Amino acid sequence: MFDKVTLKDLDLRGKRVLLRVDFNVPMNEAGNITSDKRIVEELPTIKYLIENGAKTIICSHLGRPDGKPNEKYSLKPIAKYLQNLLKTPVLFSGEIYGKETRKFVRNMLDGDVVMLENLRFDPGEEANDAEFCKNLASLADIYCNDAFGTMHRAHASTVGVAKLLPNCVGFLVEKEIKMFGNLLSNPRRPLVVILGGAKIKDKIGVIENLINIADIILIGGAMAYTFLEAKGFKMGASTVEKDKINLAKLLLDRAEENGTKIMLPVDHMASKEFHVLAEADPIKTEEFLDDDIGMDIGPKTIKQYSSVIAKAKTIFWNGPMGVFEFKNFEKGTKAIAEAVAKSSATSIVGGGDSVSAATKFGVADKITHLSTGGGASLKLLEGHGLVGLDVIKDKVGD
Repeated sequence: MFDKVTLKDLDLRGKRVLLRVDFNVPMNEAGNITSDKRIVEELPTIKYLIENGAKTIICSHLGRPDGKPNEKYSLKPIAKYLQNLLKTPVLFSGEIYGKETRKFVRNMLDGDVVMLENLRFDPGEEANDAEFCKNLASLADIYCNDAFGTMHRAHASTVGVAKLLPNCVGFLVEKEIKMFGNLLSNPRRPLVVILGGAKIKDKIGVIENLINIADIILIGGAMAYTFLEAKGFKMGASTVEKDKINLAKLLLDRAEENGTKIMLPVDHMASKEFHVLAEADPIKTEEFLDDDIGMDIGPKTIKQYSSVIAKAKTIFWNGPMGVFEFKNFEKGTKAIAEAVAKSSATSIVGGGDSVSAATKFGVADKITHLSTGGGASLKLLEGHGLVGLDVIKDKVGD
C-alpha cells in the first residue's frame, strides 16, 4: 500500500499544477541530450495531467549554475525536446516566476503545458529561501513532486513549496518508492546485492544497512581492494582507502555475525598503468606485485558472481566492477550487466554509472527497474527517509 497522496487522488481539471521533475539530463558540448531516460520516464505523469485537464507548469534544475543565469544550463532545449516527445506544445518561459511567467500562466487553458527556466538560476532554490518558495507557489493551485532524483535534497522546489500548497507525488516517484520499499521490506529471496565503484566511504551506510537485509553481497570495483587489504592481501598500486581498512574489517565481521555472505574477487584484470590503452593481464588476488593496478574483476570472479546472480530472486546493483570506460577493462561490468539481465529475478539498477553500463551493453530493457535517482536511492538503502517525500501528505484513512 502506497500511503502518500498521488495525482489520482486529486481533482485536476482546471487546476494549475506545479510539477517538479528531474530533467537534469546529460548533454554534450553542442547542447544535445545524450540520454533522455529521465524525460521519457516522466511522460506518463505529464500525459495524465494533460488528459485530465490540468494546467501543467513544469520546473526542474539542470547542472550547477551556482545561483545565476547561464545559457549553458538553460532548459530551453529540453522544453523543445519534450514538445517533440509529447507531440503537444510546450511553452517555455525564460524566467522562473517573473512577469513573463505570470502572463503565460494567466493565459493557460486546460491541458496546456508551460516549462520554467532552470530553478538553480536563482540562489533561493538551493537555499530553500522563504520568499523564493512563496513566489514559486503563487503560480499554482497544486504541487506535485515527481523528481525522485532530488527528493533527498531540502531545496525550495522539493520541500519549501510543498508546504505551501495541497501536494502529491507523480507516477515516477510512486514507482520508485514502491520498488525500493519491496526491496528493503519484502524481497523475494535470495536477495543478491552487487556493489561496485571506487570508494567504500560513499557506500558505508548502504553496506551497513544491507548487511541486515541481503543474503549475499558481491563486491567489485576499486572498493574491493580495500576489503581485500582488510583480509591481509597486498593490492600493489591499486586504489586502496588506507583510512577505511579497519572499517572494512568491521563490516566483514558484522556480515559474518549476521549470516550475510560478502564475496570478494578471487582474480583481477591488472595493468602497470592507468591508461585507456593499458594492457590487461589476469592475476589472482594473492599474485599482486607492487606496481600492479587492479582495473577490473577477472574471469574466475565473473564466473562465480554470474552463478550467484543466476540463482537470485531479487537483485540490486549499484556501481561498476572496474574501469568500464576503458575497452580493455569493460568485461567484468559487461558480464555482470548481462547476468543481471538474463536472471529471472526482480532486478533494480541504481546509480548513474550502473544505469549507463546497462544502457551501453544493450541490456537496459531487460532490467526490471532502472532507477532515476542515484543519491535518493542510496539514502533509502541506508535506511533513511527522503525529505521531499516526508513533506507530502498521507492519504486520509490509509
